[in-house]
Amino acid sequence: MIKPASRTKSIELSLIRKMFEVTNPDAINLGIGEPDFDVPENIKQAMKESIDENDSHYTPNKGIVELREEISKKFKKDNDINVNPDNIIVTVGASEGLFMCAQAFLEKGDEILLPDPSFLSYEACIKLAGGTIVPVDCTMENEFKLKAEDVESKITNQTKAIMLNSPSNPTGAVMEKEDVKAIADLSMDKDFLIISDEIYEKIIYDKKHYSPAKYSDNVITLNGFSKTYAMTGLRIGYLAGNEDNIENLLKIHQYNVACASTTAQRGAYEALSGPQHEVKKMVNEFKRRRDLIVRRLNEMGYETVNAEGAFYVFPKIEDEDFVMKAAKAGVITVPGIAFGSNGKEHVRMSYANSYENIKKAMDILERVANG
Repeated sequence: MIKPASRTKSIELSLIRKMFEVTNPDAINLGIGEPDFDVPENIKQAMKESIDENDSHYTPNKGIVELREEISKKFKKDNDINVNPDNIIVTVGASEGLFMCAQAFLEKGDEILLPDPSFLSYEACIKLAGGTIVPVDCTMENEFKLKAEDVESKITNQTKAIMLNSPSNPTGAVMEKEDVKAIADLSMDKDFLIISDEIYEKIIYDKKHYSPAKYSDNVITLNGFSKTYAMTGLRIGYLAGNEDNIENLLKIHQYNVACASTTAQRGAYEALSGPQHEVKKMVNEFKRRRDLIVRRLNEMGYETVNAEGAFYVFPKIEDEDFVMKAAKAGVITVPGIAFGSNGKEHVRMSYANSYENIKKAMDILERVANG
């Protein structure tokens, strides 16, 4: 057997994916972080036309100019950020953007502040780059929101970066404006990088999203089309930063994938430039489901924060065997410990499933809860 690189020993395969492998394929899936909607028709049409026109060749490494210009307009309109199209890279999903950031800026000895709990890919990318994780508690008492004072208490001379994700996977928490701004100020005062994953930016209820790049130059903003436009399998995202950061990120991107899919880029252009009514319909439906799942879980006695964004809830469930009991009964969930130590005695549930299936799932979980 060929000996693998030592860096692979520090990470494990996704616990989320493992859950799918040990459960009944007919079970109701509250584990996957993927919208259950189809790609809007106008986006499909744009991609079909791209293929029919033989638009299947390499694009510039950074991505199609017209798409980067549209992303630049989006940053100005939605986030009040001025970004030159030259300082935008179109990526193979936001996941590639995250990997690029870790490879371009982190090395052995660097400390990276990481909200606990947080999406498990963050930890893996940091470890693969040799960085050291410094967890920052996001407690249920604070509705799982990252607080600036908790971040400040963890900063040392070795702090290289912080990972932000609002709205959050796995909790659905949305950061408050004052915390976003205060952490942005700290990044300038203490000279560390903010990697801001804003992939759930549009899936937000009764709150407003704030981007740290509005308040700091030390920010790389990650975003994409997977969640907002249900384009998960098309693997198309983007990142933006200042000129120096983009040059170094481009080195990783160029020698990794060269460029994102031409067809997916054409679809992404239509997604941003075309009508947005399908996005609004999807978000309204997610809110309806959120209200259902939070109410039912609280009625069962599982304390659940009223998540303000994304499509996850993170109820407190002290039964260590709950996830397996639920799976055997026909509902897939994910143990909260997969997302960090503060996920202990919690379970992540996604409501990216039909309203009817969520009702059925809650009926099953109620029976599990009652033994």
